[in-house]
This record gives sequence, structure tokens and C-alpha cells, in this order.
Amino acid sequence: TARSGALPWIGEGYYQITINLPKGYKHAELHFDGAMSEPTVTVNGKKAGYWAYGYNAFNVDITPFAKEGENKVEVDLKNVEESSRWYPGGGIYRPVTLVLTGATRFETWSTFVRTASATADNATIAIDSKLDGFNASQNNETEFELHDKDGKIITSTKVKPDNQGQIHCELKVTNPHLWSPETPYLYNLICTHKIGGEISDKQTIRVGIRTISVSKEHGFQLNGQTRKFKGVCLHHDEGPLGAAENRSAFARQILTMKEMGCDSIRTAHNMPSTMQMELCDELGMMVMAESFDMWIYPKCKNGYARFFKDWGDKDITNLVLHHRNHPSIVMWSIGNEIPEQSMPEGPGIAKHLQDLCHQLDPTRPVTQGLDRIDEALDGNFASVMDIPG
Repeated sequence: TARSGALPWIGEGYYQITINLPKGYKHAELHFDGAMSEPTVTVNGKKAGYWAYGYNAFNVDITPFAKEGENKVEVDLKNVEESSRWYPGGGIYRPVTLVLTGATRFETWSTFVRTASATADNATIAIDSKLDGFNASQNNETEFELHDKDGKIITSTKVKPDNQGQIHCELKVTNPHLWSPETPYLYNLICTHKIGGEISDKQTIRVGIRTISVSKEHGFQLNGQTRKFKGVCLHHDEGPLGAAENRSAFARQILTMKEMGCDSIRTAHNMPSTMQMELCDELGMMVMAESFDMWIYPKCKNGYARFFKDWGDKDITNLVLHHRNHPSIVMWSIGNEIPEQSMPEGPGIAKHLQDLCHQLDPTRPVTQGLDRIDEALDGNFASVMDIPG
């Protein structure tokens, strides 16, 4: 249709690759940053994973299906007609990463780094993480080092995980460089877990030290300063270049917008990619990360409404866990132009999704929410689906 640019994107896609896994690995995981659409992942002829939403990142634990040496990985995708109100692209249009670790590792997306407080003189960074495959009887120790952009260690600490493999600590930073669109300074946090002095896992997370707050008295504040958003709504594709990720094109978009005077982006109308968020961190652009453009009420015949009841919580969870460490993200969106906002079911669903965001990102106050989307619907799922139009 003209709304999706009159470009071909409907149909089935099939990918196949052979990967070689080295001796000694204990855990193998595939990270998909997005695959359009409804990707089914097969390893050595066995189904290893599936995700419904083509815009979301997801992880597939292939350890039970893989072996040392050669492994056949297949990905099947399908784009059905009237499943999008704009050009979505097709196929594996965002990066896929193979992650190999030992038996004890940082659980995927569990390391959460945030600015607890910050002034021009001092800042406190709070860190939480969790170890997968943890054995409390071993000599475990986790080290965190904060490096400046030149690689110099600014501060560090060593901690012992608790008996469940949970880790919490704080780092104090003197004279911090505060992140903002005008000064997008980034540190590197190197997280290393050791067992008996030997490294079992290591990861690096980019950190921007900044605070955000919203109040009726002061509006939105970044680092204690009230400011208005000067932003745009930006679709994920790159115009005539298409939907496949292109770092240079993303950078050009952001730099052009900054030249126009923009300082913020809303990712219309879907989850952003890792590459886009990394560039917003680097170049200085505040982001409202959107989720989806429909809940239960379908705007197009085969849109996300097909999945919302079963996948809405999973998609919001992946969105927040995947992106919550980015200093550029200052707001979560639970939906775009949602028809239910004027229906009886709307407030319950909205509060449920809002509270889920708060629970996953505790930099904001946590309120008591509904346990499931079923509860939010209060038995009215069929009546919503029956609404004409």
C-alpha cells in the first residue's frame, strides 16, 4: 500500500548459516536486535526460539541445541499483508550477535547501571547485577572499574555476590562529567567476575552520568535544569536506503537534526535499535523509546493487536531491560495513538504497562500495578475485538 511506501516487503524469508563453537565454552546465546517478522530460530534442526514482534530485541539460549564445532543455524521469517501502517522492512535487518561464556556469567541484561545522584562536584552510581550459573561455595568476586574516555580508571570497587548471585554496589565519582545533549560525555564501566582469581565473565557498559526528574513545579529537568524538548518523531528506516541498519546514515540523521536545533527523538512507532541508541548516547540526543502502536484494538488487519494480550508484557520487559542503561533514554512510551485511551479498558491497561516500566526501571517510583493484562482487561477482551472499524 502507499502507506508503506509501495515497496515490496510482504512474504517469507529464510536464512541459514554454519557457526563454529570452540572447545571450552559452557553457555551459548544468540542476541537478535530485531528480525522482521515473527522469527523462528532453529539450531541443528531443532526449534530453539521464537519472537512475535519484529521490532524488539530478544535472546535465544542455544546451549541445549548446540555443540562444539559446526552448528547449523536457521531463521525463518514472514511478513503478512496489512501488518504495518508504514514501511517495516523485512528479514534480519538489525545485527545478530553470538555470545559465548563460561558456566558462571552475568545474566543477560541483568546489569543495571544508573545515576543515584549527581552534582557538578560529586556523583553516585548504583550498580545491580545477577550471576547465572552461580555457585556460592566457590571463591566468587566481582570487580567494577569506571574508566574515563581516555581509558583512565576513575574509581573501582570489589564486591562479593550474595548467596543467590545477586550483586549490588555503588561507585563515587568526583567532579563528574555530566551527560547532556550539549555535552554527551561517556564513561566505560568494566564488570569482571572471577572465580578463584580466574575470569569467568567480563562485560563493558557505557555510562552517562545524568539525573532526570519530572514535577508539576519544574516540568522536565535534566541534571537539575528545567528544559523543553525540541524534538522530532523518527521512523526506524533511513528513507531510500531502506530499513537495514546503517551506522553512517543514523549518525547523519542525528547530526542533521542537531544542526536544526533538535535535542530529542521519539522512536515512532516502535522499539529502537541498539545502534540507534548508542549513537544518541555518543552524539547527544534525548530519546523517548516507544513500544508499539496498538494494544488490543486493531488499526490494521494483521497488526500488533494479534499479539498484545500474550506478548505485551514480554515486549515491554525486553524494551526496558535492553535499553535502560542508555543515558539518552529519558522516557518510556507504552503506546502510540492507542484507541483504548477513550474506552473503559484503557486506564487499567495503561496503569499496568506503566507500573511494569517502573518495576523494571526503579529510577522512577514504583506503584502497585495489575498482575496481568487479563486482569487489566477485566473480561472485556472479546467486546473490544468486536468493535467495528
